[in-house]
Amino acid sequence: MVKISVLVSGGGTNLQALIDSQNNGIIKSGQIVQVISSNDKAFALERAKRANIPCEVVSLKESGENFESRLLDSLEKFSPDLIVLAGFMHILSKNFIDSCNAKIINIHPSLIPAFCGKGFYGLHVHEAVLNSGSKVTGATVHYVNEIPDGGQIIAQKAVKILPDDTPEKLQRRVMEFAEWVILPRAVEEVCRKLQPKIFESPIKYPGRGIITGMTESGKIALAYFIMGRSQSSKSRIFAKSGDDLIIKLVDVKKDFDSSLILYSPLRVHGENIIVTNGDQTDTIYNFLNESKTFEQALRTREYEPDAPHYTPRISAIINLSGYKQSILKRAGKFFFEYEFTLIIMT
Repeated sequence: MVKISVLVSGGGTNLQALIDSQNNGIIKSGQIVQVISSNDKAFALERAKRANIPCEVVSLKESGENFESRLLDSLEKFSPDLIVLAGFMHILSKNFIDSCNAKIINIHPSLIPAFCGKGFYGLHVHEAVLNSGSKVTGATVHYVNEIPDGGQIIAQKAVKILPDDTPEKLQRRVMEFAEWVILPRAVEEVCRKLQPKIFESPIKYPGRGIITGMTESGKIALAYFIMGRSQSSKSRIFAKSGDDLIIKLVDVKKDFDSSLILYSPLRVHGENIIVTNGDQTDTIYNFLNESKTFEQALRTREYEPDAPHYTPRISAIINLSGYKQSILKRAGKFFFEYEFTLIIMT
């Protein structure tokens, strides 16, 4: 299922059309997992709450220059595959679009390329249409790129202009007979196209993962897997160093940055086994030497500085009493703790 985040700024009528279409089966290849508003007074937030969809505010006024950075942090909490701009009153920068690991689409209230681009939004569009003497208008769904309303068109629907139209009347009719019709259908079409890519991506790049726990027979279980994007990353091998594991490189040129790919994935400290996906293994080990905690160690660290991926740092520590896990992401620092329950079989 494709994960969808919807960005809004106002009343949320297009959001409601998406929610209704999800409920009645028009959208069946994707699911709205998140709503973000740039305006804390947007009624769209109430629509999301009524539909039990997680929502939050990233205020354009309060964030200032940090708005897009905060927006990326909020999106990372759900890692959407598709972002839908549904009345979102902010032009996204090229840097944001390039940094975002998701397709982005937008609904615009005119037949692009007419009456679009910077300054054409809301009632301004319909005022310009009426002033031009046009006989027809409509709505367009398109992919988002660095040019306002300049991305590839996905769907369009025309609406006739009536003699007694005002900007308000025309806006309502374009929404009802065009926007609310083509946006859900376009979302479903894009989700269907995205599904094969989502299915294939874990095969192409599983990344790095850590599994900790206990088997049914009461044995401590720990698994670690690693892959790589670059050629140098793919040339890594595990090697033993005493009780620890280290990473070595084979058949790699000398001129490359090894800071994020060479580290100890596993170290043993007394009864504790530490396993991580980065050099925070040593940080945890050193803090334990100073009688400090797993959490204290990781609160001094953050996600990897490998823009635009900003790879999360994943860590775990395990012993006979239980295990702890942590993930350090752009969205925050998260810690989890689990105790083992001893089961005596008779």
